[in-house]
Amino acid sequence: MEMMSSNLLLYFSLTLCLLFVFSNATDIHYCDKSADYNVEVKGVEISPNPVARGQPATFSIAATTGQALSGGKLVIDVSFFGWHIHSETHDLCGETSCPVSVGDFVIFHSQVLPGYAPPGSYSLKMKLYDGNKHELTCINFGFDIGFGSGSSVADI
Repeated sequence: MEMMSSNLLLYFSLTLCLLFVFSNATDIHYCDKSADYNVEVKGVEISPNPVARGQPATFSIAATTGQALSGGKLVIDVSFFGWHIHSETHDLCGETSCPVSVGDFVIFHSQVLPGYAPPGSYSLKMKLYDGNKHELTCINFGFDIGFGSGSSVADI
């Protein structure tokens, strides 16, 4: 009987963990559904979610590649209710360890969103280019900015 209750407790705990993971999953969409991208994005985690104004936020992008990458660029475009509001470009090697070997890797992008950013729903488009400016992937996903402290005026 004790073994059965331990198994039931374990099952219940695992179920709650899975529900938590899936409830925090961010829906991603490829920019071109018919494209054969060299980098496949498996998922995006945003922490905290919703993002707090003026507080650090981390975007973790799990991906896999069929080719080794010695470098490249990450281009990010942000829109608010369909209006383009911000663009930035980052060196891939500043966002993940280079060289990127064939297989799975994670891009970590952290920043403080401005304290004056209005709360609401935003969309982010991320393009990844190799060192020869060949587009490796392009995804879109949404995120929300909540009512954080709003005390910082740091740039996006």
